[in-house]
Amino acid sequence: MRRPDVAVTTRRADAQRNIAAILTAAAECLSRDPAASTSEIAKAAGVGRVTLYGHFPSRAELVDAVFVQAIATGEDRLGQVDLTGDPRDALARLIESSWQLVDQYRALLLAAQDALPPGRVQELHADPMTRVERLLERGRTEGVFRTDLPTSWLVSVMHNVMHGAAGELQAGRITSAQAAPYITATLLGAFAPA
Repeated sequence: MRRPDVAVTTRRADAQRNIAAILTAAAECLSRDPAASTSEIAKAAGVGRVTLYGHFPSRAELVDAVFVQAIATGEDRLGQVDLTGDPRDALARLIESSWQLVDQYRALLLAAQDALPPGRVQELHADPMTRVERLLERGRTEGVFRTDLPTSWLVSVMHNVMHGAAGELQAGRITSAQAAPYITATLLGAFAPA
């Protein structure tokens, strides 16, 4: 007979494996199809729907968890971007790296925008946007970015231009290779001192 603490540990390990499998499958399924159903995700994870719903009571909660994981991965990568030197050059490097993430996760972004409550996607971008805010503040201090508009507005503009570019790419009006240069030109023009 197994001891109760061994049974609990085994259940916990099984639950952690199931959660990891569900999150991995959800990221893959939603990257292929932002409208992927929980049934498709459960099947891809090798678990039943009851198990999936036991860990994620709604599709929105599952999408949120996958998006949180993607943001954390992105944050790790953005933390490696060199933001020293001329703030305009640093912003261009940050845009390039940010665009690579947006492009990689654009289908997941569409799923999140569809499934999550208004404002949640922007809320989850708080840490990446803090990095942008600090860079813009430095550029404002050095006189290379405009000071007549609030920094929070400029950060919001960057967020919306990036996500707008994802929509344009999805619609086939631009290519992935065009996006980062377009975003950079748009934002550097918009952020230039008035």
